[in-house]
Amino acid sequence: MNDFFEPLTLGKLELPHRLVMAPMTRSRAYGGLVDRSTAAYYAQRASAGLIITEAVQVSEIGQGYIQTPGLHTARQVGAWRTVTDAVHAAGGRIVAQLVHCGRIGHPSLYGDHALPLAPSPIPSGERLFTPDGLLEHPVPKEMTTADIAATIDDFVTAARNAVEAGFDGVELHAANGFLLHQFLADSTNRRTDGYGGSVAGRIRLTEEVVAAVAQAVGPERVGLRISPGITFNGMAEGDTPELYRALVRALAPTPLAYLHVFEILTRDVTRMIRREWPGGLVLCPHPTADSFPATPETGREALAEGVADAVALGTMWLANPDLDARIRAGGPYNEPDPDTFYGGDHRGYTDYATLDDPRPAEARP
Repeated sequence: MNDFFEPLTLGKLELPHRLVMAPMTRSRAYGGLVDRSTAAYYAQRASAGLIITEAVQVSEIGQGYIQTPGLHTARQVGAWRTVTDAVHAAGGRIVAQLVHCGRIGHPSLYGDHALPLAPSPIPSGERLFTPDGLLEHPVPKEMTTADIAATIDDFVTAARNAVEAGFDGVELHAANGFLLHQFLADSTNRRTDGYGGSVAGRIRLTEEVVAAVAQAVGPERVGLRISPGITFNGMAEGDTPELYRALVRALAPTPLAYLHVFEILTRDVTRMIRREWPGGLVLCPHPTADSFPATPETGREALAEGVADAVALGTMWLANPDLDARIRAGGPYNEPDPDTFYGGDHRGYTDYATLDDPRPAEARP
């Protein structure tokens, strides 16, 4: 049985314990740039075994939401350097989660007002929140092979930018209904070329992105996130077990730092992935009916069963900057404020109390 507080090595990452901060979009990157408040937010949580950042778009056309950060310009690289410096100064480890949102985008996000890209011209049926209200996602442009090649290059460039910005590694986002997941799922990928049709065709882009990024920055710096069976962003998978068995087997020979599973379905799918994956596995565990979001107890059960090497928790880290200390102490835990999850100022961002200083941030000297 693995304990939360046993050290763990994932590729080049030396974790002092197995409590990982899951990626969480916070929508406070105004103009696509993180700032000093972002640095403070992550540095406050540097006691996590590993921090995985909010999703960071690899290109302008890869953006899917307002006020989210990128890693595709020199200014963005410099801005992220302030974050990684702050986390490292506080003793932490941090990787950048790299994403292309695909059809989960809108022309209003892009300087040229282009249509978002996708494997097939199938709209999400969802809407984008903007300062001017909710806008329907349009029918996306079906990607050409040139678009696909450019997207692979965008992931590689963003990964190199992440290393330049001081990140300890990157996590490639192939989950939650974004572009790589859109290629994986049969409901969103109706292509008839080598990137569609069969399972082998649908997993091809994710394989190629992983291979290209691993070659560029080293596989020991690279993680991959998947979310088998998720229906977020209008997704549907008709062959989940077969799909992820094939993907994991295809990636198994590459010595990645870790595979990150966002658990939606029953534990049986996770168990299958665990059997097929020879490397480190980070699990964002499925919450129970009476425990939402996932709790430390949920994570302990996953470690005890052996289906995970580390456990990623999201909302609990958001509301408890010193979550590891609180778990050691048996609580108490701060309650998260959902009204401040996305956008806004320091409230609900950098003002959650710690055990050492229970006062909110604005009350501290």
